[in-house]
Amino acid sequence: MEMLERNELLGLVPTATYGDRLPQNGERGGALHLSSVLPALSSAIGHPVPTKVHHDPKALQNALGFPDARSAIVVLVDGLGFWNLNERIGHAPYLRSLMKDGANRRPISTCAPSTTTAAMGTFGTGTCPGLTGMAGYTQLAPTGDRLIQLIQFKDPLAPKTNGPVAPIVKPDELQRQITVFEALTAQGVPVTSSGLAKFKGSPLTEAALRGSEYVANVTPRDRVRAAARAARKPGLSYLYIRDADKVGHNSGWDCDKWVATFEHIDAQLALLAREAPKGTLIVITADHGMVNADPAERIDIAQEPALQRGVRFVGGEPRAVMLYADDDPDDVAARWRDVLGDRALVRTKAQAMHDGLFGVVDPRVEPMLGDVIVQASGEVTIVDSRTQADKATRLPSVHGSQTMQEMDIPCIIDIA
Repeated sequence: MEMLERNELLGLVPTATYGDRLPQNGERGGALHLSSVLPALSSAIGHPVPTKVHHDPKALQNALGFPDARSAIVVLVDGLGFWNLNERIGHAPYLRSLMKDGANRRPISTCAPSTTTAAMGTFGTGTCPGLTGMAGYTQLAPTGDRLIQLIQFKDPLAPKTNGPVAPIVKPDELQRQITVFEALTAQGVPVTSSGLAKFKGSPLTEAALRGSEYVANVTPRDRVRAAARAARKPGLSYLYIRDADKVGHNSGWDCDKWVATFEHIDAQLALLAREAPKGTLIVITADHGMVNADPAERIDIAQEPALQRGVRFVGGEPRAVMLYADDDPDDVAARWRDVLGDRALVRTKAQAMHDGLFGVVDPRVEPMLGDVIVQASGEVTIVDSRTQADKATRLPSVHGSQTMQEMDIPCIIDIA
């Protein structure tokens, strides 16, 4: 597939919508959205699960092109955006063979912000961050005037300890939407998750993906085989692969180490296709893409007094900042626009909600969202060295914003 120019991939794109119809006239999202994948698969296996934003799972199945199947496996490859995949497709013979199909060459949209915590909630519930209450790496906690980090549901500003940290809010108290896994299990449909032992019962898993039978294994090969074995029964199997995101953050998404990791991921997916029972529907997707961060475009709030003024907390992440304001949000937003110019899109919460950035917003969730939402363009990152570790402010590859490279994700179909 022909790659787009860099400035097009790193430019901000229209806000993706939620719904059951195909996007039209330059729209993005709708039925072609990460939130559609599990409801569409529920229809494909004969047990349709509607959600708060998707009322017609069969329409989603048709829009995404999923055939009916006795059993399905859905694979979420963390950080493997559509354009990241296409840039290095020559290293992935299995995926390259699938990309010959025109339907697989069409990206779908992830949620905003384009980051794992928000996307996992969106994927698992088939809804949107405005309903799940999972709207960024860090955000205002539902109780108490403090931030919460949504990987471990802990206070990101608390001193580090060697032992386990108790969540400051229970996952099912923050994220109250029923998951598609829970809905399928309630219908008596077998649902299996295959992953690392450390993620079994983790706060993020319990918030976004609760309801399945979790099977833990140490090696990637064993996790793949566990997903394939589970597909022997009619139902749904879920496989999570994290390495593209982990290596991207630590070393850069297009470095040699990332390419080698991508080759290993392709081999895992090929093994899955070989070992899954004949006729199993396999769908491969991701939570977000990744962009390289330009050190020269790093903006440190600690060095910019105008960006600090009137701001109580800085949440979100380096590509999608949420500001919690003491001043009038319009004034804070104006100051940020003056400093950042065309390096970021700055909106008040009211403007972002009007644009549908978080989808439908529950009144319970609205106070958790930032008063000002800042989304970086190009290779810009926005960090705060007053509260963030130096390494966290200098990651070589990042995500979270509303550019094509971060928002476009694959939705690749295979039949074993």
